[in-house]
Amino acid sequence: MAKKVNLEHQPRKASSVIKTSIVSVIFILYMFPFLLVLVNSLKRKVNIVKHPLQILDDAGLQWVNYKNAIEKMDFIRSFGNSFIITAVSVVLLIVFSSMAAYIFVRTDWKACKISFFAMMASMVIPFQVIMIPLVSIYGGKLGILNSRTVLILMNFGFGTSMCTFMCHGFIKSNVPIALEEAARIDGCGPHGIFFKIVFPLMKPILSTIAILEVLGLWNDYLLPSLVLGKKNLYTLPLAIRTFYGTFTNDYGNIMAGLTLSIIPIVIVYVFLQKYIVGGVIAGAVKS
Repeated sequence: MAKKVNLEHQPRKASSVIKTSIVSVIFILYMFPFLLVLVNSLKRKVNIVKHPLQILDDAGLQWVNYKNAIEKMDFIRSFGNSFIITAVSVVLLIVFSSMAAYIFVRTDWKACKISFFAMMASMVIPFQVIMIPLVSIYGGKLGILNSRTVLILMNFGFGTSMCTFMCHGFIKSNVPIALEEAARIDGCGPHGIFFKIVFPLMKPILSTIAILEVLGLWNDYLLPSLVLGKKNLYTLPLAIRTFYGTFTNDYGNIMAGLTLSIIPIVIVYVFLQKYIVGGVIAGAVKS
């Protein structure tokens, strides 16, 4: 009898081993570029070029790359610029997108339906199509580029449609209207109903939006490169460009700068990772 039980469990164990092996291989392949950046950030340029897969530099760990990166990138200022732009943009997106989605879900106004359809339609327009007219109008005609405020407003404008779409689906499928009706009977006004009842219930989807937007805005290079021309306004991706020369590139410092810019994103992801999958799934239902 014991042998029969063991035989029944063997296929399950074999299947589990195969799945674990496949996941491990995929994980290694996925993490390999990041590990390569980390390893090469502690090597000299000559070793990076000749032996990029070598774990340790012949001359030992080159911590000087990090020192050079912090000094030449003006890391503190660039980090501050990235933090301000990303944080303010994400807060605006979370607050106003959730409010807009709530209105779209709970009202039957024709204007809301038209506005929601227009927002969804705008999501199919590639940014590359409008970036030249955007710079031409804001820079050439209005002359308001080289401003963190302008970049924040652009981030807000380009991100609102997707965030509203995700919040719309979450409210429609996960926020029962009965709670709002009970609060209304107790004398709670529209603002109180949203901020005291609906908004706290949206924590999973808002956390998902936060991590996705932080990842996108923190690593964004194209839009900041079009808007921010002054060196004192550079974000981290723009500051890393300092190490790219006309005839040569300082690979050690580049790798060190990339590693420093990745650390804040990893920290944010660790704290919010449990909300990502659940929030995306919930926001995609009944949208």
